[in-house]
Amino acid sequence: MVGAIETVLAALNAARVRYLIAGGVAVVLHGHLRATADLDLIVQLTPENALEAVRALEGLGFHPIAPVPAASFADAAVRRDWVEEKGMTVFGLWSDRFPGLEVDLFASEPLDFDAAYARAARVQLSSTFATVVSLGDLVALKKAAGRPVDLADIEALSALPEGEG
Repeated sequence: MVGAIETVLAALNAARVRYLIAGGVAVVLHGHLRATADLDLIVQLTPENALEAVRALEGLGFHPIAPVPAASFADAAVRRDWVEEKGMTVFGLWSDRFPGLEVDLFASEPLDFDAAYARAARVQLSSTFATVVSLGDLVALKKAAGRPVDLADIEALSALPEGEG
C-alpha cells in the first residue's frame, strides 16, 4: 500500500494540489507504526484546488464511492448539502488499480487550512514528498473525532521519544 500512497501523493504534488495528510497515515509518518486502510486528505477547498485534486485522482483511476460525479466535490454548495443533509464527513474514492486503498477527502476543512499548511511537516518519501498535518494539529483532529482508535493514536503519539513526530 505504501507504493499506492506514494503514487497518489506524486499525482497531487504534480498537480500542485494543496493538501494535508491526516488520519492513520499521518500517525505513521509522525512515527507510530500502525495499520490503516485509507488515506485521509484535507484539501484546501477552493474550487480550483478541489477540482485539481479530484482530477489528479481520476487520472489514477479513482472514482467516488457515492454515485456522483467526482467534479461535484469542487462545488461548495454541493458539499455543504452533503454535509448538512447527508451527514457526510469525507468524500470517499476507490480505484481498481489500487484495490487496497481508499482515498477520503474531508468534505469540510476541519481547521484553518492556511495556518495548518504553514505548520505542516514536509516528509520526504522514497519517490515523492508528503505534506502532513503537524503533530499538534493531528492530536487536535484525533481529539475531536474521539473514537477509540483516535484516543489510542493520541496515547501512542504522546509516548514517542522527544524529537519524533
